[in-house]
Amino acid sequence: MRWRQLTLPRARVLLRRHGPKAMVWRRRIAILGGAILIGLVALLFARLADWAGASFLGFAARWRWAPLILTPAGFVLLVWLTRRIAPAASGSGIPQVIAASRDPERGMSQLVSARTVITKLILTVGALLCGASVGREGPTVQVAAAIMGYAHRIAGIPLRASVFIAGGAAGVAAAFNTPLAGVACAIEELAAAYEQRMTLLVMAAVLIAGMVSLGLAGDYIYFGAMRQTLSVGNALIAAPVAGLLGGLIGGIFSKAMLAAGTTSFAPMAWLRTRPLLLAAGCGLAVAITGIASGITWGTGYRTAHAVITGSDVPLWFGVAKFVSTLATAISGLPGGIFAPSLSVGAGIGDMLRSIFPGYPPGAIVLLGMVAYFTGVVRAPLTAVIIISETTASRGLMMPLLTAALVADFTAQLVCKERLYHGLSRRFALPSQPDPARTH
Repeated sequence: MRWRQLTLPRARVLLRRHGPKAMVWRRRIAILGGAILIGLVALLFARLADWAGASFLGFAARWRWAPLILTPAGFVLLVWLTRRIAPAASGSGIPQVIAASRDPERGMSQLVSARTVITKLILTVGALLCGASVGREGPTVQVAAAIMGYAHRIAGIPLRASVFIAGGAAGVAAAFNTPLAGVACAIEELAAAYEQRMTLLVMAAVLIAGMVSLGLAGDYIYFGAMRQTLSVGNALIAAPVAGLLGGLIGGIFSKAMLAAGTTSFAPMAWLRTRPLLLAAGCGLAVAITGIASGITWGTGYRTAHAVITGSDVPLWFGVAKFVSTLATAISGLPGGIFAPSLSVGAGIGDMLRSIFPGYPPGAIVLLGMVAYFTGVVRAPLTAVIIISETTASRGLMMPLLTAALVADFTAQLVCKERLYHGLSRRFALPSQPDPARTH
């Protein structure tokens, strides 16, 4: 009898702490279920985005001048729907996750709510259907953060910033099929300070989402394998030049993006109060650029892939894609800038090929991509790992890192504030009044 009195209470305590209803098991189930769902949704979203981009390219090839009407009208409709249904669905999605992580409970109900992310998915596909220069990676981060948040809420686990950060990192991993880039993004971009306690959550979410993506889509390389390398002498010359040029242009993009929402310049300030007119003007700019070039529509993935593999594109492609992406980004449409930025970077790399004609052309293009991408997002480690994993170019890690670090330094001279963190202030949740001061 005494043995039962001693062991039964102990058994109840152990069951409460370590049984299937214990907090630790509920957290593990939430991570597992959320990461699997993130992988599935990311793959579905990728297929829809690819279909939308291909459909518009076919339409534009058949009716060359139709985008002059379709694209501006589509921009106006999508901005109107965004502002009416879910204002937090506008733009990339990464700034919203950064803002939501500062107040997880309120962020869950506003910035990464089900209404917001469903709107984001649908309208980003709509943006690609009308030729907007947007990517799916930023929206995937916002959607993934929401999925991980709901998984924890259903499991009855308190929300912390690490939940959104882990979800967003898993979204990057699933979108690009790049697990290491997901971890790097969590450290550099989504988290202001990487806490030790979120390590397991981030790693588990990234690996599970990556395995789901890998299992269903296969072991594909996003831009295809690129095996060219640079000698030490060539790298010491080309990498700093690429870093200076890419960082300068990337910094200009970030500065223009941030200034568009805050500048007191009268015409822009007037347009900000008329968002539909701004959207129409941006759509018209995208349409004119697209019709004139024929290759600036959508994510730019195909053109970037072609440049990496040695195909010739017009020397002004990078400039044209820069204009198209900037016009799309400031219009207020839902959609990311990851893929379009890599495409602009490929255009910059193509310009660098003419400066270094005797160097391996594919390697020079990758230097331009990593430099411009770093200049825009100011996350050199993430940029290097994304380029390395999406092109299987591990032999270029040191030249890529050199170009990225130079670009980061150069971009900082042009634009002091990091783009996503600056944009996240537009989604900052209003502070709640202190109850003690209201009575």
